[in-house]
Amino acid sequence: QDQFAESGGGLVQPGGSLRLSCVASGSTLDDRAIGWSRQAPGKEREGVACMSGRGGGTYYRPSVQGRFTISRDNVKNTVYLQMDSLEPEDTAVYYCATVDCWPDIGMGWQGDWGQGTQVTVSS
Repeated sequence: QDQFAESGGGLVQPGGSLRLSCVASGSTLDDRAIGWSRQAPGKEREGVACMSGRGGGTYYRPSVQGRFTISRDNVKNTVYLQMDSLEPEDTAVYYCATVDCWPDIGMGWQGDWGQGTQVTVSS
């Protein structure tokens, strides 16, 4: 069974940047679709971004489009989420996992998320 270890979260001021990393273990990511979700206190989990396994097509939720960038390094079995121009509304715990990814349309998941990494955007 795949396991995911997220890192890179922290406290950042509005307008700042963070780069999240997610190392997968148990099996190689190879050409599987991967993605990030987030969950804020008292709110439902929401899909943030995903990347298809073949061709690298991506999906971003509208509120992060143009500010977040998902990438992958299959050699390192690692997924990244570069987050720029962060806003207080981005505050949440961020998770990664293999997902169903439909580029430019949306993403779905089965729930095999890691422990997550906390991102707090506040002045």
